[in-house]
Amino acid sequence: MVRRQNNQLPDNLPQLQNLIKRDPQSYHEEFTQQLQHFNNTVEVFELNPEQQNKSLDELAMFMAQVAQCYPTELQDFPQKLINLLEKHNTVLENSMRMTFCRALILLRNKNLLAPTDLLELFFKLLRCQDKALRSFLEQHIVTDIKNLNSKHKNVKLNTTLQNFMFTMLKDTNSRAAKMSLDIMIDLYKKNVWNDAKTVNVIATACFSKIIKVQVAALKFFLGKDPDEKDSDDDDSDKEIDPREVMMANKVNKKTRKREKQLVKVKKGVKKQQKKKSNAVSFNFSALQLVHDPQGMAEKLFKQLETSTKRFEVKLMTLDVISRLIGLHDLFLFNFYPYLQRFFQPHQQEVTRILQFTAQACHELVPPDVIEPVLKTIANNFVTERNSSDVMAIGLNAIKEISSRTPLAMSEDLAQDLAMYKTYKDRSVMMAARSLIQLFRHVRPELLHKRDRGRPNEAAEELEKLEYGQVNAKDFISGAEVLMKETHDEIEIDSDSASDDEEWVDIKHSSDEEDDQEDNSDEEIDDDEDIDEESDEEGEEVDSSPKKPKLKGKERKVLSKKIKTEQAQQVSIGRLLTDEDFKRIDIANAKKQVTTASKGIKRKLEEENAKKDPSGLVKLGDIENIYKKRKHDKQARIEAVRAGQTDREKFGYKDGRQNEHCSKTNREKRKTKAYQMIRHKAKGKVKRSFKDKQIALRNHLTKLKKMR
Repeated sequence: MVRRQNNQLPDNLPQLQNLIKRDPQSYHEEFTQQLQHFNNTVEVFELNPEQQNKSLDELAMFMAQVAQCYPTELQDFPQKLINLLEKHNTVLENSMRMTFCRALILLRNKNLLAPTDLLELFFKLLRCQDKALRSFLEQHIVTDIKNLNSKHKNVKLNTTLQNFMFTMLKDTNSRAAKMSLDIMIDLYKKNVWNDAKTVNVIATACFSKIIKVQVAALKFFLGKDPDEKDSDDDDSDKEIDPREVMMANKVNKKTRKREKQLVKVKKGVKKQQKKKSNAVSFNFSALQLVHDPQGMAEKLFKQLETSTKRFEVKLMTLDVISRLIGLHDLFLFNFYPYLQRFFQPHQQEVTRILQFTAQACHELVPPDVIEPVLKTIANNFVTERNSSDVMAIGLNAIKEISSRTPLAMSEDLAQDLAMYKTYKDRSVMMAARSLIQLFRHVRPELLHKRDRGRPNEAAEELEKLEYGQVNAKDFISGAEVLMKETHDEIEIDSDSASDDEEWVDIKHSSDEEDDQEDNSDEEIDDDEDIDEESDEEGEEVDSSPKKPKLKGKERKVLSKKIKTEQAQQVSIGRLLTDEDFKRIDIANAKKQVTTASKGIKRKLEEENAKKDPSGLVKLGDIENIYKKRKHDKQARIEAVRAGQTDREKFGYKDGRQNEHCSKTNREKRKTKAYQMIRHKAKGKVKRSFKDKQIALRNHLTKLKKMR
């Protein structure tokens, strides 16, 4: 007789869950029993919340799974879970707390719970001492906010959450404050919360008393240097192809080393896929969205002066302050004397400190403030008692500072530094010449006459500016070239130029006449009559009445006036295309050289390529030492092997005439194991000096007796 089985649905929740989802009305009675059981279990649990209750975990997940089937009966269910977490979040057992959070996330995914209620609860739960829970909640918060703003920005929700997170940053719990800041930074990088309010909320974290929060906020504003490569990118050559490792693991003998290598490769592939799936981040500095950059810089500097934190934190603070000053043209005059204290060659991270000094310089800083900085760098770095690398770094730092504040350089200091152009060391010589090249285009009057180079059109058009003066033009410089009907032909003469220096020849129909005029003007001083030529040539060329002769300076003024009028006419009277701007750039580049026959170096393109659009100073510009770079390990190995090709084999030389004949026993003994010749090695012990004396005396005594 077959025994009838009783109804097991009340004890088998997964089966009941499956049946309810298929037919909710048929199993309403069983659901009501489970709901009553859940309420009773909650009442019992609240009497002792510290104790784990597996039955409550299972019932909570069951109710969350079938909540969409009975929305009326489970209307108060989400609030019950929220009340349990808010009331007992610190004493709950870790697994139960995680289960309740998973149930709430399930209800949120079914739109049975408002996002603000859940997110505010999760922010409060970040105070719990449960690392796994905090990581889980952080991932959910970021994903949920990202999904809420995927189609359009939910301004009301974002404002509410940002205000709540602003209060969380001031929380006394360091973990909660740090996690809230990480969430905001992650949302900014994913272009979800990339507005000014988010940036200014993060800016308040720079003044947090919690060191981890402060460092995270400073790192956010520093961003990532585009020139610096990740450690993963640096080791890209050392990475192993995952397909090769997997195939080798299948074919070859399985060892622990290969298993570890396979696991490592799989992790690397997973990491690369995760990087590819990340949202594209725009190259836009968050510092540009700060509402009060002057106030932020002053507060950071005041905090720095009284800070006792580690030197690395001070460096990050200095970097943020210097970027704020350079980006927003701020005035913080006490910042430069503070940096001067660190201008010593033996100072740790001195090149970065010099970089911060250059970043904090701009044209509106008074020259009196920057002049002591230049003198300090020159006195401490550019002296012959230092090494050549230190001198080159000092010259490069002075060049970067002078390019931003050219009025701070004095004539005596500029001429003294220019004398290093003939220094014996190449790095110092090249740094000094680059400094001379800078002042040729900015303030040539500071240099000695022999260092100014040959005069050119660009130097003639250069106007001497005073502090605070702005040279605002109502035309595009060089636009007068568009008045010509003939277009310029650009040719790159690669045969006459070396690999390092390429020349661009710009040919006009009147090039030959220009060349003759340039060659005739080279040996004539500016004050002399430039248009004066021989009478015979004048009669042959032109029989018309002579025009009034102009002095050199008068001709320059007249020529400049005509060019300005033509440039104004072109700038106002027509719309310029990309091709027109290209011709203007070429014309401006032509003004940088004197002799057009040699062509034009591509200086303009190189200078534009070197300029950083963010206005920041590259550390490589200061550490730019002209030396032959060291080879990497692989190149050195190849160079060593290349030198060994035609050389005799190093080591023991076999003296046999026939290398195939057998060796002596003495030669074979060298390749044998020690255990095979141990008995022979005992007799080979060297005698002491006294034993040799005794043996010699006995030998001589024996010889006497024989006589």
